[in-house]
Amino acid sequence: MIEQSARGSGGELLDVHRLRLVETAAPRLTPEERLAMDRVWDAKVRDNPSFFDGPVLVCAGARREGPDGLAISWVRTTYRHFALRRVPFSTSWLPSFFVSVLQPADDGRLLVGRMSNSTAAPGRWQLPGGSLEPPEGEAPLDLAALQRHAARELIEETGIDTSPDDLTFWNVTRAGNGGIGVLFRAPSLPEARLRERFEAMAAAERAQGREPELDNIFLIHSTPQLRLMVGPHADYLEPIVRRYAESG
Repeated sequence: MIEQSARGSGGELLDVHRLRLVETAAPRLTPEERLAMDRVWDAKVRDNPSFFDGPVLVCAGARREGPDGLAISWVRTTYRHFALRRVPFSTSWLPSFFVSVLQPADDGRLLVGRMSNSTAAPGRWQLPGGSLEPPEGEAPLDLAALQRHAARELIEETGIDTSPDDLTFWNVTRAGNGGIGVLFRAPSLPEARLRERFEAMAAAERAQGREPELDNIFLIHSTPQLRLMVGPHADYLEPIVRRYAESG
């Protein structure tokens, strides 16, 4: 079993080559937890009306299967569940389950983006990606579904249109709060193309009166360059960049 660490500690890579995804039942909230969750969520919506209580998946646990396998238990819920992070006495809180994309430039640098003020983590630098949503109908949640979601997140956040089949499973990361992220690598593209697609996406979003999820991008090739980015970065970003740089 991979223990979930205390909220706020650092992220890491899990060195996984095989995934098994298992749906499980959501934890039952106590009346006190539900009341506190609703209060926190309602306050967040008042501060940022763009927040939407849509369907989302969270991680109920992760268990090693052999030397390179991982079984991830996931739960269907809504974004309101994340408000439990702000409820200190909650024992029903579950961390995020997400996908991220490593998008290299032709020279090997890696694209990272800064979350805009309209998001839940304004100013934070991270890879393109986001929380997973439940599969539709009877469709399974498998690696192909994760690839499709990762490709959708990539085009929505950066404007880069990549076929899901062209995304290669790369590794699994564990955030400091216990969240599990499945990482995919996209084909390399020229820097000019990356910037052109991002700027076109951001301009199109603003023309529709919406703030893009990422308001800036940066290309890096090593962990020391993380210091050049003004603002915080996701705690799992440094080990990802380190491994990416070591792998060439």
